[in-house]
Parts: sequence; structure tokens; C-alpha cells
Amino acid sequence: MSKPTQASRRQALKFLGTPLMLPLTGIGGLGASSLLSACGGGDVMDPVVPQMVSASFGAMAAPGLTNAAAMATTHVASTLEVGLSDGSKQSFKLAYAPFFLTGSQVPDGKGGTVLAGGYVDIKNQPIVDKSVAGKERQFFSDSPDGTSLLSLPNPTVSGIKGKAVFAVVQFEYTTWAQDGKTDMYGRLPSPIAVLTLDQDQNTGKLSLVKYHNVDTSAAHGLWITCGSSLSPWGTHLSSEEYEPDAFTIASNSMFKAYSKNLFGDESTAKPYHYGHLPEVTVNPDGTGTIKKHYCLGRISHELIQVMPDNRTAIMGDDATNGGFFMFVADKEKDLSAGTLYVAKLGAGFSIDPAAAGAPLSWIKLGSATSAEIEALAGTLSPTDIMTVATTDPADASFTKIYLGGKVQWVKLKPGMEKAAAFLETHRYAAMKGGSMAFTKMEGTTVNIKDKIAYSALQNMQSSMVKGNAAWNEAYGVSLDKALNAGGVLAHALSAGQKDTAGAAINSDWVPSQTKALLVGEDLAVADALGNLANADKIAAPDNLKFSEKLRTLFIGEDSAYHVNNFVWAYNVDTKQLSRLISMPAGAEATGLGVVDDLNGWTYITSNFQHPGDWGSLHKVVKATLDPLVRANYNDGFSAAVGYLTAEASSIKLSKLKA
Repeated sequence: MSKPTQASRRQALKFLGTPLMLPLTGIGGLGASSLLSACGGGDVMDPVVPQMVSASFGAMAAPGLTNAAAMATTHVASTLEVGLSDGSKQSFKLAYAPFFLTGSQVPDGKGGTVLAGGYVDIKNQPIVDKSVAGKERQFFSDSPDGTSLLSLPNPTVSGIKGKAVFAVVQFEYTTWAQDGKTDMYGRLPSPIAVLTLDQDQNTGKLSLVKYHNVDTSAAHGLWITCGSSLSPWGTHLSSEEYEPDAFTIASNSMFKAYSKNLFGDESTAKPYHYGHLPEVTVNPDGTGTIKKHYCLGRISHELIQVMPDNRTAIMGDDATNGGFFMFVADKEKDLSAGTLYVAKLGAGFSIDPAAAGAPLSWIKLGSATSAEIEALAGTLSPTDIMTVATTDPADASFTKIYLGGKVQWVKLKPGMEKAAAFLETHRYAAMKGGSMAFTKMEGTTVNIKDKIAYSALQNMQSSMVKGNAAWNEAYGVSLDKALNAGGVLAHALSAGQKDTAGAAINSDWVPSQTKALLVGEDLAVADALGNLANADKIAAPDNLKFSEKLRTLFIGEDSAYHVNNFVWAYNVDTKQLSRLISMPAGAEATGLGVVDDLNGWTYITSNFQHPGDWGSLHKVVKATLDPLVRANYNDGFSAAVGYLTAEASSIKLSKLKA
């Protein structure tokens, strides 16, 4: 047979329903991405082109000081291994393609530029960092996080040569002011942006053509936006993490600074307006609008996953004494009204993947609309809802609970059940008997084919450990010792479930049992590089995403136990765990997203936060790596937004023939 034409090659890359990562261009500099290729389901196939029958990832080793440059950047030495129907195999070397570094000037779509990750106040005016006299500049984030990649049917952005693709990117916080001494965590309103990307239809390459800051004023501004997900109906589901405690808000200097930077006044921001779930809708012109849903519980929102029914959502709760929460919307594709539940664990919880697991039942906390809870948030004070004591009042009308690792006693005010359920969710869920045992339940995702959901536990500490001050035997979790490296839980999803009061739950996607899927391994003594957890296993899993077509669970780390944090791929059929990418030392892997088919191509998004954020585990490497990280990332003030791709030099298309 003759060598395939360029057209037949492109068709070969879009065969079957399973995507590949086959680039046709290399990587230039910032914004010069290449592609993650794939197939579009339903394409008419060239009969002479062999079909892909298997795909797996070839793992890379963790970088070491013999290659210090790799430890100080996004290092990729992994591969995608593809098996074809003619018996041949292909191997493609992966690479990282950033769209931009935060703090850089990017196109605004109007012939000008805008600061990537830049902070603005409630009037969309720049917030200026004045910490170094004579060097005033607009604050920008070093911590990009949740990212959603999507398309729209009739985009209207000008300047597109291929097809328009959009990405919504949120920025969780910035670590320091430019003086390197002023802590800025939680003191600035989180920006969120829509990127318009030009998708080359020959290669899948994405090029940034427009960056649009979403106006968040209608949502009272955003508070510490962390992980995110793409809804089944194509919107970006954001998060507000670590809800500010309304009972101690008067002494919360961080929240006062947040209010000052957002509104120009320390007292304008109301704590009950934060700790909720924002949703961003992308418009055809590359702009975006936002609304905040107040009826999904006021918890440490990390990452929500909506099930295929377009109504059921499970939620991470990134807290100590955190719960496992579920929301069932009244209507499909509409999170503005519904019912909130908290899980109660039965006997048998274990972190041994070989164990059978524990049953889950669900306690109904309440039903509400977003509008009515927003109205309560703007008018109620915490003492209108409940009384909270931090020492035992010796009063049987109070309920003892555990919150954030500490004991409290709470008493509900008459008629305040709904307000408590949606504005004091952690306290109310504990009062109602929820298993508030988990520590830092972060990312969630779903394997639709097998009806299994996954949750990441960044650590298994404190409230999960028998005898700890935060531990409550009634919560159903009693580990003999902490597992700092954490793990991933798998939840079986079932229909026909009832809540603990006997009422039917209107969903076919209710978690009914939970068990450990993957766990990390703590080291008794740090290894030669400084790792406190086994570098060849996951540690402190955070972001989770599942690819139906690749049958792969992707795991991003937020670890104080690995010197470099990694993104992993775990094939749920072969049980193979593969390290795909290493982040700069001191950085967290964020922004993980997987889109199986976007105009016929597959993409894995990946960002990172705060490179060179040194901790005690970096004492071996800091002296060597600090100058390298600073040189790569704007003195450590910038971070990257981008995605995994593959290098052109790795392509061998000669076997894609009959």
C-alpha cells in the first residue's frame, strides 16, 4: 500500500470512539501549544486505516537533582502507547503546552492586552500591590486552579481560523505581595476568566486569541475559588473553599482585608454570601456571565460532580471534620433549587483497597431555592440561626459537635432549620448525625459506565484517627493511625435509595457504598531527596477527572509529602498507575480536566500553583532549585495555565496503513 495522505492521516486520528494524543506540530514558546488528538464518534472511517484497540500511558520516573532543571519546571517524560487493529503499536512522547504564565500580558480580543490572572475590585478596577515603593503594580495570581474546556454551537469571536474553543479558568488566590513578606491568601477577590482558543482542525493545536475577565459583581465577588468541573450541559461549576466562619467574623483579619480590597470597606462583605457554588456560562462572543447557587450547602466546596441525570451532584468538602454531601436538583440542568443531603457511614470503613467497604445512607438536611437562601444570607446574623458555645454549657438542649478539629456545643433557634441547613451547613449536618469524619475530601468525579464515583482524600488525619481530639466514634471512621499521603475512595452508585427518614431519593445515582481504591504510603524517614511519602505512589490527591474513552482516572496532587507534585493516570481495568507529569518543586498540580471529544480531539488540561513554595521537605533541594524556579517563573510570582500534549518528534505515522 502507498503511504497515507495527510487527509487520511487526519482521519486515522479520529477513528473509533477512543482518543489518542497524536500531534502534528511541535511546541514553541508560551501559547504555542500542540494537540491532544482523538476521534470523533460516528466518523465514517477509511477502511484501509487500522483502528485503535487499546491505549495506555507509559510512566515516567520522578526527576531528581541529577536533572535539577527538570525539578524546577513542568517536566514530562511519559508516553501514550497505542495498539492498533493490525497488531502494530505506536508510542507518542507527551509534553506540556502552556497557554500563558500568570502576570503576562495576553490578548483581550480588542487589539489590546490584559494582565493574565489580574485582580479587580467590585467595580472591575485593578487592585494595586503597593508593597514595594516605586514598583506599584496590579496584583496577579500565582495560583490558577479549576479549568473547563468547552465548545459552543455558534461562536461569534472574530479572528478564528479554525474552530473556536473556550476555556474557563479560575484563580484561587495569590500567595504573597511582591515584597515577599505580606501574606495575601484569602485577602483578594478571586478572578475568573474566559479564554477563547483557536483550534487548528489539522493538528488540534490551541492558540489563545482572547482573554475576558468575568464580571463577578452580581455574585458579590468570589472567595477562594479552588477546583472546578464542567457540567453535563456545558457550564463551568466553580467553588468557594473554606467558608468564613460567621461566628468569628469580627476577628477575622483575612476576611476584613478581602472586604476592603473588594468593596473598599472592611465591613461590607457578608460572610454568608461566601462558601457557595458559582456557575459560569460562556457566551458565543467569548464573554461569560456568572451566578452563585446558595442552595448546595455552605461548605468547603472543592469540586462538584454532576451525574448523567443532570440533577444529582456529589461534592467534595475540603475541611477537617468534613462531610460527604449530595444535592439533587428539582429540574435537570438547573442547580437553583433542590434538596441537600449529608452521608452517614455504616460499619466497615477501611483504607485497605482489599476490604469490602462501608454502606452509605443519606440524611436529608433540607430543600430550598437559591434565591431564598441568598435573601437569608443578606439579612441574617449567625446568632439569629443558632447559639454556639466553645465550652460545655452543661445544658442538655445543646448538641455536642466537632467542627474544624475542635469541639463545640450548638443549639438551633426556633424555625431556623432551613437557614441552618444552607448557611451553617457544617454545624447543622453534625447536629443531624452526619458522618463529619473526613479530612480534606477534595476532588470528585464519575465513571459512568461502571456507575462508580471517586473522591480524593488529600490526607487521612485528625478526625479520621481513633482517639484524636477531632475524632468522634459515632462518625464511623476509626483509623489506627494517620495516613498523611491520603488516598482515593470509590463509591458505588445506586437507584431506589431512601433517606434515613424513609423518604425516596429522586435519583438513580446515589452513592450507596464506599471503599478505598488507591492509597499512598508514608515514609518513616524521608528519602534522599526529602520525600515524606513514596514517590512512586500517589500522595495528597486533590483534583480527580475520569475519561470514559480511556477508562482512566486522572489524579493531580497537592502534597506536602512529595518534593515535586505529580499528575497520575490510573487505568481502572488494568490497575496500572502511571506518572504523567511533574510540577515545579513547591507547586501544586491544579486545573485538571479531561475532554474526550472536542471537535474530534481529546485534551487534558493541567495548571500549577505557587512554584517554589518551600516547606520543610524541600531542605535538601531548595538551595539548588530556588534560583532555577525564580528564573523560570517571574521570581516565583507566576504560574502556568496549559495542557498536556505530545511532541511532533515522537510521531511515526508509517504504520497507520493497511
